Amino acid sequence: MSFAAPPRLKFPGLSLIAALTAVLLLAAPSALHAQVSQESMPLDSGFGPLDPTAPSIPVAQIIKEFTAKETLFNQVLNDYTWTRTVRVRVLDHNGEPTPGQQYYQVVDIYYNPQGQRMERVVDAPPSTISQDVVMMSESDFSDIEERLFFVLTDQAADQYDITYLGKQPIDQIQTWVFSVKPKTIVKGHRYFQGRIWVDQREHQIVVTDGKNVPDDERPGHQDLTLPFITWRQLVDGQYWFPVYTHGDAVLHFSGGKGYLSESVNMDEMVTYSNYHRFRTSIRVIYNGKDITNQSQPNQQPPAGSAPKPQQPQPPQ
Repeated sequence: MSFAAPPRLKFPGLSLIAALTAVLLLAAPSALHAQVSQESMPLDSGFGPLDPTAPSIPVAQIIKEFTAKETLFNQVLNDYTWTRTVRVRVLDHNGEPTPGQQYYQVVDIYYNPQGQRMERVVDAPPSTISQDVVMMSESDFSDIEERLFFVLTDQAADQYDITYLGKQPIDQIQTWVFSVKPKTIVKGHRYFQGRIWVDQREHQIVVTDGKNVPDDERPGHQDLTLPFITWRQLVDGQYWFPVYTHGDAVLHFSGGKGYLSESVNMDEMVTYSNYHRFRTSIRVIYNGKDITNQSQPNQQPPAGSAPKPQQPQPPQ
């Protein structure tokens, strides 16, 4: 595609210091301030049928339990190291990768001897995406850092309307489905809007699908987020960690003075692997005693004595 002054696509997650989510921003020049739209995958593509019947336990109780699990997971996440692999591509009109339009990076997230979280670049060949078309923006880093995997803690839940939609199977997992959207939009803040799937057995989020909002449509600062889906899997038999994020959409923007209307097809994939527990900051106290390293009361039997929990499988 060609433009007299082409719009620039910003990929905020592709920095060396910011954790990546599958978020993509479209920034157009001030002359291009027409309505922007997108075509993307459906929220529950490939899932089983949605059953809108009420759950057997109160919805408020389910929300309270999975947000409590998310709060604990948010703390536990600080005790882990992992590897993040990123690939971003510009696609042609047939959905095939455009030659010479790719960004690739592998980063290890680790802790230094002082206990500070750090990032080490393992593999980062020079980007082959033309800077005349695509660029990464420093202004997006804070948005990415705050939205690492979208963890819906007790505190964060107060900012959202969480609505029960029904029951839906994902592979062999039976889940409850909830709509999540911000109650209000506060200037200067970013929020998640979309759906989450909560495992009925573990009461933990296993899939997140949506986008970051709001979009910025100011002339000269026009930004559009790319919808993304994140899959989680069970790590160390307790917590569901993100393992795969995919964003894929055709972004449409209409023309203006000196600009032609155009569509841009983008693809972004992120994998999170090699999770290892670095330290333990969570202490479990029972009857006044520290039993962090002991079997906890009312827990499931140890591995081997009970069936291994089913895990949803991200698409290959």
